[in-house]
Amino acid sequence: MEVIRKILWFQLFLLVYTGMHAQLLLPKIIGNDMVLQRNQAVPVWGTARAGTGISVDFHGQEKRTIADSNGNWRISLDKMPASAMPGKMTIRSTMGETIVLQNILVGEVWLCSGQSNMEYSMRKNSKLTVPEGVNDWPVNELEIAHNKNIRIFLVDRKKMKPDSAHGGWSTAEDSALRSFSAVGYFFAKKLYQELRVPIGVIASSVPGSRIEPWMPEDAFTALPFFREQRDSTHKIDGEPGKFYQTMIAPLAPFAIEGFLWYQGESNCFLNERIQYTYKMKALIEQWRKIWHNNALPFYYVQIAPFAYSKSAGKISYTSESLPEFWEAQALALKIPYTAMVATSDLNNDIDNLHPHFKWEIGRRLALCALSGVYSRKDIVPMGPLFKQVKINGAIAVIDFTYKGSGLISKDGQPLKGFTIAGDDGKFVPATANIKNNEVEVTASSIHRPVAVRFNWNEAAHPNLYNKEGLPAFPFRTDNPIEKEFN
Repeated sequence: MEVIRKILWFQLFLLVYTGMHAQLLLPKIIGNDMVLQRNQAVPVWGTARAGTGISVDFHGQEKRTIADSNGNWRISLDKMPASAMPGKMTIRSTMGETIVLQNILVGEVWLCSGQSNMEYSMRKNSKLTVPEGVNDWPVNELEIAHNKNIRIFLVDRKKMKPDSAHGGWSTAEDSALRSFSAVGYFFAKKLYQELRVPIGVIASSVPGSRIEPWMPEDAFTALPFFREQRDSTHKIDGEPGKFYQTMIAPLAPFAIEGFLWYQGESNCFLNERIQYTYKMKALIEQWRKIWHNNALPFYYVQIAPFAYSKSAGKISYTSESLPEFWEAQALALKIPYTAMVATSDLNNDIDNLHPHFKWEIGRRLALCALSGVYSRKDIVPMGPLFKQVKINGAIAVIDFTYKGSGLISKDGQPLKGFTIAGDDGKFVPATANIKNNEVEVTASSIHRPVAVRFNWNEAAHPNLYNKEGLPAFPFRTDNPIEKEFN
């Protein structure tokens, strides 16, 4: 009996000792209820005691490695097809430590980020007042959202350290969904409806944030534009790296399909133009770099109409300040594997910086993904985008890309929002008509047109759409920054 007692005490000692000195840890993003990216190699990583052997077992795969001298380890699971059958991942170390993660699916994973309009929660969505006579506002989504195949992960920069609970991922329902990005959720919902595979969305946003904190400073210095510009106009003063280090870098290299970005209001208040385009380029290249994939899609949202001209402060704004920022956003479409969502029709109160219609923004982002990533030829990803202008006598003929199955006036009324100028550079209201799937623009006082502008006002609410129901983007044919970006 004495021998048995000593053995039991020794075993208890080992258990306590091992628990006190457990070093097998996983990043917060790897946990129960997560979705793993299908059809890609899937990294699984963490830390352990240096030299410790690690094994990872999932879906019939067993991968092994050894923690390096700093205690870091990483394996890569082979590509897997989508699976809605909940799986179990077992991670063991040769120190006797074991982590078992439950309820794991395989499907499509996206990361959404930005400032308050991306952070805008489903809780806020549920509190909206539905206008009289409107039946398609999904403000009751929290009551009906119980799809076990949509999973969400809300990044909290104060709670991204590894822990033993391995929580963070949740099914998109109840309290977890209440706090989650409405844009991110409605994107996932549309994607699931079309693909019928598990969808995982990671939301990492901070209200009021500029673009600069979402990347390290060396992301800027990697671009000649910022290395060569030393004047205050292009000064980087937005705390580079502040959110990147705590809210983006810890997520990499978790396998994802692409990025969704809704940010810009804070930079628009700085009256930025070409600077913002280059900041977007720096951000996109940095994020693709840390995910080791230069072709990761980056789909972003045109900031919504807002009365910037009413804002008071050190910077003076006009009704054209916002269109000039839209122009800078559109210029980023020159970056490969990008697409942009129009919002010029998605604010019925331009004194509200956080308009409703987040469900439609999520749906439009999903259209970008369905067309660009999932090769749905039947889906048009964007609204009409200015392509070129031809001058035929007194008529300016505008052609577009993303015309879909044809240009239309959404309300059946004459096209709105067009102005035209002659040699004197003075823009006057114009008459615009759709002809041969192009738009002809004229004004009785302009005999030799030089330039055309469309929706060039923060309060404009145009009616030019494609037949797929997506609005045309604002533009000016006399774009002074078009050739500045490369």
